[in-house]
Amino acid sequence: MKKYYKPSIFFFSLIPFFLIIYKTIFNELGPEPVKEITHLTGEWTLLFIIFTLSMSPLKKITKLNIWISFRRMLGLFLFFYATLHMLTYVVIDYRLDLQSISKDIFTKKFIFVGFAAWLLLTPLALTSSKKAMMFLKDKWKKIHRLIYIVAILGVVHFIWLVKKDLTEPLIYMAIILILLLFRLKFKKFNN
Repeated sequence: MKKYYKPSIFFFSLIPFFLIIYKTIFNELGPEPVKEITHLTGEWTLLFIIFTLSMSPLKKITKLNIWISFRRMLGLFLFFYATLHMLTYVVIDYRLDLQSISKDIFTKKFIFVGFAAWLLLTPLALTSSKKAMMFLKDKWKKIHRLIYIVAILGVVHFIWLVKKDLTEPLIYMAIILILLLFRLKFKKFNN
C-alpha cells in the first residue's frame, strides 16, 4: 500500500499545473490571463509551503514516519510552482526586460521579498537529494531551515501585493504561523 502513496501525491501535485495548461489552451483565464496565471502559481506556491511544513507536525501528531517521506517531493513541487510564478512575471509579463525587472525588484517591496524567497528556495531544491544530505551532513539541516524564512517571506509578499481585502493572505499567514509555532512547541517539550 505504501508504494502507491508517493505516485498518488506526485499525480495530485501536478493537477494545478495541468489545470493552468487547460485554462490556457481553452482560453479560460479571464480578461487578464497573465495576472490569473501569476495568481494561480502564487497561490499554489503558498499551498505547497503549507503542505511541506505540515509533514513534521503530522508525523508528531500521528506518530507515523510516512509523512516525512513525502516532504522532499512536496518541497520540490513548492520550488516548481514558485519557479512558474517567477517565470510568469519575468518571461511572460516582462518579456525578459531585465532593466524593468531589476527596477521592480529594488522599488517594489513585494517583488523584492518574493524574489528573495525564490532565491532562498533554490539551494533547498538543489540540495534535496539523499547524496546532498550525506555530503552536507549537519549543514544540510541548517540550509533546509531556510524554509521557515521562505514561508514568512511568501506570506509577506502576498500581504504587500494585496491592496484592499487582506482576508486571503491573512488566512495563509495564520496557518503558516500555527505550523511554525507547532514546531517551537514540540522542540520545547522535547528538550
